[in-house]
Amino acid sequence: MRSRRATGGAAARRRRRTWSGPGPDDRDPQPLGRLASRIAADRGWAEKLRGGQVIAQWPKLVGEDVAEHAQPVSFEDGELTVQADSTAWATQLRLLQRELLKKIAAGLGPNVVKRLKVLGPAAPSWRYGPRHVSGRGPRDTYG
Repeated sequence: MRSRRATGGAAARRRRRTWSGPGPDDRDPQPLGRLASRIAADRGWAEKLRGGQVIAQWPKLVGEDVAEHAQPVSFEDGELTVQADSTAWATQLRLLQRELLKKIAAGLGPNVVKRLKVLGPAAPSWRYGPRHVSGRGPRDTYG
C-alpha cells in the first residue's frame, strides 16, 4: 500500500496555481465574484445590488413570522417599502420598525436601509373600464 505522499495526488491537488509571471498580473484569471463586484462598483450598481439582497434575503433578515405577513415591494434611495397583508400587521410593523431596521443592518451592514415605509393591504378598485365619473359611485347605494 502506497502512502499519499508517494503518489503525489493529494499534494498536487492542494498546490496553489501560480501566476503567469513573477507576480500577479491583470491578465491572470480572476474569480468571477471579484470581477462582478468590481464592475458593480465602477458602474454605480452597488446600492441597487444591496437592495436586491434585502429583497432576496427578506425571510432570513426579519424572521419567518414577519416575512409570512409582509413582503418587500420596492427599494429606492435607502427606503424600503413593505406591504403587509392586513391592517393589523401593518400597524405591528410600524411599531416594530426600529427593531426591523436593526435586524436588516445586522444582516447586511449599516446604512443599507435608512427608512422603512409600511403599506397596508391593497384596497379593491371600484373603477371598471376606460371611462370614469367622479363621485362616490356604487357605494352611495349601500345604505
